[in-house]
Amino acid sequence: MPNYDEGSIKTLDWQEHIRKRPGMYIGKLGDGSASDDGIYVLLKEVMDNSIDEFMMGNGRKIEVRVSNELVSVRDYGRGIPLGKLLDVASKMNTGAKYDSEVFKKSVGLNGVGIKAVNALSSHFLIKSFREGEVKEISFSEGVVKEEQEVVPSDQPNGTYVAFTPDVNVFKAYHYIDDYVVNMMKNYSFLNAGLTLEFNGEKFHSKNGLRDLLEENMEGESIYPVIHLKSTDIEIALTHGNQYGEDYYSFVNGQHTTQGGTHLVAFREALVKAIRDFYKKDFDPSDIRASIVAAISIKVEEPVFESQTKTKLGSKDIGPEGPSVRTFVTNFVLKELDNYLHKNPDVSEVLLRRIQESERERKAISGIKKLAKQRSKKANLHNKKLRDCRVHLDSNHELRENSSIFITEGDSASGSITKSRDVNTQAVFSLRGKPLNTFGLTKKIVYENEEFNLLQAALNIEESIDDLRYNKVIIATDADVDGMHIRLLLITFFLQFFPEVVRQGHLFIFQTPLFRVRNKKVTYYCYNEDERVAAIQKLGKTAEITRFKGLGEISPDEFKNFIGPDIRLDPILMKKHESVANMLEYYMGKNTPERQEFIIENLYVEKDDF
Repeated sequence: MPNYDEGSIKTLDWQEHIRKRPGMYIGKLGDGSASDDGIYVLLKEVMDNSIDEFMMGNGRKIEVRVSNELVSVRDYGRGIPLGKLLDVASKMNTGAKYDSEVFKKSVGLNGVGIKAVNALSSHFLIKSFREGEVKEISFSEGVVKEEQEVVPSDQPNGTYVAFTPDVNVFKAYHYIDDYVVNMMKNYSFLNAGLTLEFNGEKFHSKNGLRDLLEENMEGESIYPVIHLKSTDIEIALTHGNQYGEDYYSFVNGQHTTQGGTHLVAFREALVKAIRDFYKKDFDPSDIRASIVAAISIKVEEPVFESQTKTKLGSKDIGPEGPSVRTFVTNFVLKELDNYLHKNPDVSEVLLRRIQESERERKAISGIKKLAKQRSKKANLHNKKLRDCRVHLDSNHELRENSSIFITEGDSASGSITKSRDVNTQAVFSLRGKPLNTFGLTKKIVYENEEFNLLQAALNIEESIDDLRYNKVIIATDADVDGMHIRLLLITFFLQFFPEVVRQGHLFIFQTPLFRVRNKKVTYYCYNEDERVAAIQKLGKTAEITRFKGLGEISPDEFKNFIGPDIRLDPILMKKHESVANMLEYYMGKNTPERQEFIIENLYVEKDDF
């Protein structure tokens, strides 16, 4: 047994602790392929300070740049007091937000965020412009490299922060512009009058959450957006014709992607308000079917369930205020009832939409019952699913790592099954090409045994909140048939379970196209450039293998591709594109436009080895 004495007790410097336990401060690390990966949390931590300045009435513009993984944020608030610049950037639990009178309803409260960015960056620079003077300090991994003296400046007040995430912490990472753009848009919707500029593109909102819904609606809403606003709360809602429920929730300007007490209260209050208004005991699923809604509240000293602030845990609005549930419920019951009484045309359309959902639910209830019986029998000896031990809907510390590979055929699923991590990686095997679901109703999900078993495996029939895997990974061959299966599966999710895509759970699995090796070294190459580079390193002795199917890769080799360095491409829903139009173009009946596109863009690729 090792000695347990005074030498066994260690005290870590603040930056060492953050670097050894980054998950405590920024959640998961990731590589930038998911919107909640650590590199985006770093940007949000810096942005939150600038947003808090704006919320307190200081500065109406924030400039953000991302170039070659160097990130910079410049705001035009008051600027950090120059004598405290070093403390703010490098002393834990230091900040103005402990004084509730200065920052009454801010996002960050524990004085940790900016220090985490500092500690996890190979380069970190902070400047404060204040009353005609500027002070600048640079760091590396949280350690001061250079502290410049205060000098005169003709720049307007504000703060400038630039950082480069440390590759020793985040490994091979990359920023995806779409994720940053969505972040900027959300900040603008929540802060009417604020202008945000990202790499030269400007974002500005006049109507807050109404703008958010109108921009993010897939297709037309069936009635104008209901926009309700009061002190410390804002709500916007409408219904469309898509499947599922779509919510955007925010607390003190922070996008709470996992919801929390305020969103739970809103969903319950909505059902009660509708039932009371129409004096009918509608099923909650019929009221909320096809809803698109956003809620933003402001809370004094908010309590989040993690440092990344993605889920509100606060029970109360403030030390002397009502509970979050009471506050949200009272507002919705009063204001939504008033709106529906004043707008009978909207209340009529909404009633028809609820009744339509009710009819559809009852029409498929018989099929649903049979499908559930089939799925229960299949679950006893389901050869399609090779489950894992840890799931997203559990409390296990590895829940965020849970994933499921959707594969084509037995050979591909066999290779993955033999080489997977049985704790966090499940495999679901398809029987050839699935059905093209474009234009079909949800009835097909229950009638088609394969789709019904997939729905049951994911546990998403009732709610996305019950999803069993954090990452749903489509793993198909790198050939025409494999691409077709990808499209069919993406269509299935966009048609019936769009929240899986919207919330960033759907990915494409990237396998290497080439193996380049000699007797000593093996390189796996995912594209032509990597193949050429590998050949140059190994020279004439290089042996080159072209992989076309997942089944060609042995389980021993597969371990290299589904471990910590797994390559995944996220399926992103770009807000400026209409999913309905896109599916019609690619997955609908053959159209002259699509035929013309194929003819104009067809070319033959020849192997040069």
